[in-house]
Amino acid sequence: MREKSMAKVAFLGLGVMGYPMAGHLKAAGHEVTVYNRTVTKAEAWVKEYGGTLQTTPRDAAKGAEFVMTCVGNDDDLRNVCTGKEGAFGGMDEGAILVDHTTVSAKVTRDLAAVASGGGIGYVDAPISGGQAGAQNAALSVMCGGEDADYAKAEPVIDAYAKICRRMGGIGAGQTTKMCNQIAIAGLVQGLSEALHFAQSAGLDGEAVVEVISQGAAGSWQMQNRFKTMLADQYDHGFAVDWMRKDLAICLNTADEIGASLPVTALVDQFYKDVQKMGGGRWDTSSLLKRLAALG
Repeated sequence: MREKSMAKVAFLGLGVMGYPMAGHLKAAGHEVTVYNRTVTKAEAWVKEYGGTLQTTPRDAAKGAEFVMTCVGNDDDLRNVCTGKEGAFGGMDEGAILVDHTTVSAKVTRDLAAVASGGGIGYVDAPISGGQAGAQNAALSVMCGGEDADYAKAEPVIDAYAKICRRMGGIGAGQTTKMCNQIAIAGLVQGLSEALHFAQSAGLDGEAVVEVISQGAAGSWQMQNRFKTMLADQYDHGFAVDWMRKDLAICLNTADEIGASLPVTALVDQFYKDVQKMGGGRWDTSSLLKRLAALG
């Protein structure tokens, strides 16, 4: 096993994923400085884990060997990296930015080019595994970037990763995450239809899942979501609003590269229906609620 050394790390963005991820870095012995747009959340993190906080990305990044970002979307990432008080302005030459946000490959390439001009390494490293994965240090991390930058960053990322792999050059992490979201969209719709069909047929949904989950129909979504789906509980997990943001990236990229995503495009519209139902913050498994509403 590779010997791990402690590093000086800045973590920017303490949402439902970033908060526990930064905590795992501190627990692993790294020196951690945090930044969050809502300062009270950074204050709560420091109270829980220790470490320090700064009120701008630039100040948080000063002197850090690695700067981790986990924010909302393309615009948020641009601002936190290259805004007036952005992280790039505080990073030293030779430092590496590791971006865990799910964003477009275009903004990834643009920001990596800016970073390179300042002698800063860049690894795009979107994550999968949900809030539970972040809390349990069991995330799948798919990375793009130069071999040397990835090799330096991987032992730090390991604090919250179940698996971490370099998929190729800059942007390869983001395109791999798109594959992840494309697969999930179809899986959740299929699971929703199966449970809706079971309920309509008068079957015991839990009994159905107990049987079919042991065969070819089994999936992470089925194992982790069927109980809350059957209980009509959706105030948890990965929000529909965020899934539609991700699927828009997938569909736009598909147009650029000439890929066909008919099922993904259809499920995206189903999520639009869920938003119209007031479910923008519901978990993505709420596709079942849409089917129930249709009768």
